[in-house]
Amino acid sequence: MANYAYVRVSTREQNIDRQLAALEPYNIPKKNIFCDYQSGKDFDRPAYQKMLKQLKAGDLLILKSVDRLGRNYKDILIQWQNITKDIGADILVLDMDLLDTRAKNGNLTGTFIADMVLQIMAYFAQTERESIHQRQAEGIAAAKAKGKHFGRNVAPLPEEFESICVQCRFGKLSTRDAARTLNMSHTTFYRHYLAWTQKNPVSEGRQYETVLI
Repeated sequence: MANYAYVRVSTREQNIDRQLAALEPYNIPKKNIFCDYQSGKDFDRPAYQKMLKQLKAGDLLILKSVDRLGRNYKDILIQWQNITKDIGADILVLDMDLLDTRAKNGNLTGTFIADMVLQIMAYFAQTERESIHQRQAEGIAAAKAKGKHFGRNVAPLPEEFESICVQCRFGKLSTRDAARTLNMSHTTFYRHYLAWTQKNPVSEGRQYETVLI
């Protein structure tokens, strides 16, 4: 039986000292403390995967808080089951006494309570995510109903845009020269120019040539 600890921060700029300080009373060997400087969006993390390979039945994994394990409670439940059921190790979460799978008074009370608490936390995390998404959707719908525009504000086209487009159509001006004249990027001008030509089709019997160079 050995004690292990898992520490995680999202970037190397973040400090792990607070997590390490919380682990000091447990005298965990340095070689048994695994640390990832990576997002908790999934479990494809090198230190975490290395730790899983070392964990054995009867070992104890200590975490400062359950969100150090991961961010998604659905995935946390899968990892929790893998560690406690498949591997047979225990988990202790320091920030929440109830998340302690170690047997209490020689029975399975610890595992039962920890599993139940984690299931409840996962449920509330999921419902909160759904509630946030619903509020966002309702807010966007209400704002659109009031005529609010979402996305980048489209800058108005220069006053001489149409006359420049006419010159391009007659081949008197290249699209690149037109873009420079209007102080626009070639990509932006050409996109608006194409839209203009669609709104102003060539009259039957007239031949125009756009110079693209």
